[in-house]
Amino acid sequence: MRNTAKITTAVLASGALTLGLSACGAGDSGSDGPLIVAASPTPHAEILTYVKDNLAKKEGLDLEVKEFTDYVTPNTATQDGSVGANYFQNQPYLDDFNKKNGTDIVPVVTVHLEPLGLYSHKVKKADALKSGATLAIPNDTVNEARALKLLAANGLITLKAGVGNEATPSDITKNPKNLKFKELEAAQTPRSLDDVDAAVVNGNYALESDLKPAKDALVLESPKDNPYGNFLAVKKGEENDPRVKKLAKLLTSPEVKKFIQDKYAGAVLASF
Repeated sequence: MRNTAKITTAVLASGALTLGLSACGAGDSGSDGPLIVAASPTPHAEILTYVKDNLAKKEGLDLEVKEFTDYVTPNTATQDGSVGANYFQNQPYLDDFNKKNGTDIVPVVTVHLEPLGLYSHKVKKADALKSGATLAIPNDTVNEARALKLLAANGLITLKAGVGNEATPSDITKNPKNLKFKELEAAQTPRSLDDVDAAVVNGNYALESDLKPAKDALVLESPKDNPYGNFLAVKKGEENDPRVKKLAKLLTSPEVKKFIQDKYAGAVLASF
């Protein structure tokens, strides 16, 4: 009897603990509270806010938008359940992040592309860059490779054949202008424009810095067959959360496509 009592008590305690843990996470990752989505301010949070203010109520979706200015915290917050989803990244970046951090975040639906661009406060054309010019590029693995591919596609450098999404300046085989590279956190690249000759800037950070990609970029990434579309993502296992499904439907609605076209005028392109 005593042993049985101990076991029963232990089971009950364990059950209570499990219940407590479930209750703690219910507001974020359960299906009975608001869906909290981590997002970069521009354009991701703006698009989500449009959905929240104009579309979510009709679908019965309680949506909360939480802004982050870096590319790491939205994924770590999604993994630990602090938020229920995120919207800021592309597939190569997520693949690299999951591999390096042991996370299991998965895409739900692709929403848009932000063309990567080369910008300058000192020259009007890419071929006007002088020999020895310094270019700022993002320092995270995927965006650095993406930046180098953009430069290569426009004849400024040549990359080693077959180089993938882990290209670094050491993979440059030809550098006719002897360009030098300053590797910075992606958010810092537009802020460096007064200190370098040019900078490769992610679309969302360009918009936040009042740069107009379609007008101001010296060279701009082509949207054709582009693998860098940005998507809604969740921790694996949360794809079927009814709130996530509702948000995925709204993010790929005709209303959101029109909002993207009207607000961003080509700086952000709907992927659906």
